[in-house]
Amino acid sequence: MVTAADIDLAAPMHLTTTVNGEVRQDDTTASMAFPFSRLIAYITTFTTLKPGDMILTGTPTGAGARFDPPRWLVPGDVVEVSVDKIGTLSHTVIDEPQ
Repeated sequence: MVTAADIDLAAPMHLTTTVNGEVRQDDTTASMAFPFSRLIAYITTFTTLKPGDMILTGTPTGAGARFDPPRWLVPGDVVEVSVDKIGTLSHTVIDEPQ
């Protein structure tokens, strides 16, 4: 994690998502419908943001549902989301407990 002082929120940031090493999403924050400042201003009208909170806003092209046929995640898939100057978040998909 980095602090806001470490990055320029006004400058576009490159985001890449891979599934098992295959690039599924490759875009920048310049494609977002709303800038970070507007999202934060809105969200803080109904909740308090704390250090470490994550704001999820949607997805660029490349989501599994948009493939024909759809390509859903399955247990064992490794999903990695990388953002320049911030880092990479990596997760392995597991089956939902019954």
